[in-house]
Amino acid sequence: MADGKKSKSATVCGYPISIFFIVVNEFCERFSYYGMRAVLVLYFKYFLRWDDDFATTIYHTFVALCYLTPILGAIVADSWLGKFKTIVYLSIVYTLGQIVMAISAIHDITDSNKDGIPDNMTFHVALSMVGLILIALGTGGIKPCVAAFGGDQFEDHQEKQRSTFFSIFYLSINAGSLLSTVITPILRAQECGIHTQQKCYPLAFGVPAALMVVALIVFIVGSGMYNKTAPQGNIIVQVCKCIGFAIKNRFRHRAREHPCRTHWMDWAEEKYDKLLIAQVKMVLKVLFLYIPLPMFWALFDQQGSRWTLQATTMDGDFVSILFLTVNPILILVLVPIMDSLVYPLISKCKLNFSPLKRMTVGMFLAALAFIAAALVQIQIDVSVTHIKTNLHTHYLMSHNSRIQFIFSYSKPCLSSHQALIQPVVDIKPNTIHMAWQIPQYFLITAGEVVFSVTGLEFSYSQAPSNMKSVLQAGWLLTVAVGNIIVLIVAEAATLPDQWAEYILFASLLILVCIIFAVMAYFYTYLDPAKIEAEFAHEEPEDKEKRKSLEMAKKDSVEHHKEDRRSSDSSSDEEETKQTKI
Repeated sequence: MADGKKSKSATVCGYPISIFFIVVNEFCERFSYYGMRAVLVLYFKYFLRWDDDFATTIYHTFVALCYLTPILGAIVADSWLGKFKTIVYLSIVYTLGQIVMAISAIHDITDSNKDGIPDNMTFHVALSMVGLILIALGTGGIKPCVAAFGGDQFEDHQEKQRSTFFSIFYLSINAGSLLSTVITPILRAQECGIHTQQKCYPLAFGVPAALMVVALIVFIVGSGMYNKTAPQGNIIVQVCKCIGFAIKNRFRHRAREHPCRTHWMDWAEEKYDKLLIAQVKMVLKVLFLYIPLPMFWALFDQQGSRWTLQATTMDGDFVSILFLTVNPILILVLVPIMDSLVYPLISKCKLNFSPLKRMTVGMFLAALAFIAAALVQIQIDVSVTHIKTNLHTHYLMSHNSRIQFIFSYSKPCLSSHQALIQPVVDIKPNTIHMAWQIPQYFLITAGEVVFSVTGLEFSYSQAPSNMKSVLQAGWLLTVAVGNIIVLIVAEAATLPDQWAEYILFASLLILVCIIFAVMAYFYTYLDPAKIEAEFAHEEPEDKEKRKSLEMAKKDSVEHHKEDRRSSDSSSDEEETKQTKI
């Protein structure tokens, strides 16, 4: 079906057949993304041999880029290619990125001496960075397009089916995430290689790449059934232009003789409709509340970096442990519990638990999660200190003895030439089990449900009808900024202990939580539909006035030009007469 045309497509149980292709596509894409991300920081640490801080820095740089590119994807889709072509083209880029990542993890490519260690690590690093950049462009670019494209498949009278579709769409995201975070670490734990057997990162990255190929094929197969709308101009660009004009016009009229206006956006009235200006005001009011929000994401996204690295120092089978799936499982459990039990119960108690208050509680829960992580880290450090003390004691007791240390946390401290006899000392590994991470995962996930789900609902309710995408882009931008905050802290902070860094993040979020609570207290909830209705009947009059002013200005300019031509003609005639005389 050509872009711009919309006709009634075949349905099953009242739903367009086309949405099934979109849901399957989303499931495969989310499996691909979260599967790759589940082992990414481990790939950095154990394959590329980066230290924890640098691995954390690159990981959060990648995540930040994934949440910055949606703005680019939205502009390209709405202003140039349309949603369908944008999804297809960027999915190809995405697939290439996943394939490049899988190739970069093949150690045999540069292992010329066949010792299991790549001889040219620069090659693998460069290939990895190219792959991650392509993935960030792909996953971020299609992020704002797929859900909206699914919504485009429904007719105006199918509001109930459209609502159900978004629920199914969200379920497919979590299902893909849940399965991939279980399967991908298992694939990584396998041993593979041509010359030497190593942890199988090529398989761990290769399966997500294959799923992305499937996602692309499934989406293209449904092409003939889709309702495709032509690009109609990006509202984000219009909003930016309106804000830019208001600032520029205000700067031009900064002298005191110009009367003040109620709101600084009112300086855009010379060029833009009052309705658009009112809509921009509503958006800016919500975006102002977004300013403290990145701090929440700074803590939340460390599940994939610092918390994963913390788990590698604990007792337990890292491959089979279910802590990787705690977050998606808890989301699926807690969302209906909150909606059907907790919130109604609070409402019956006649407590005003407004959306902004819920978000404040969510931020506080995330801070508690990091305090729990700090307590776990302290116990890990105590255990490590105890192990090192035992090592030192045994070393002193057997300086003329041959001792074999059976110890899985670090390398033996004695070399073979330091020993002569054969007693064996069995020193057990770190005894802090990974299960102790469950409380921090529970708290951070509860915070996510209260904060993120409520935040999206609040943003949608406070956004003008044609600017939902603007606030969606703003929301995704807070995630990107949150990951940038982690980069800054990881590089700038010189804290000697990891638990101290956790406490630092928790303290910063509590401070931000207080600031947000104050901002929320003074926020006045709006009814965008009512405001838009008030300006709707004024808009034709404004357009007529603006058109009259433009015509008057044009007539004035034309009249001025005519006067100049008449004046020039008179001058020429007078000059001719003078010349003849």
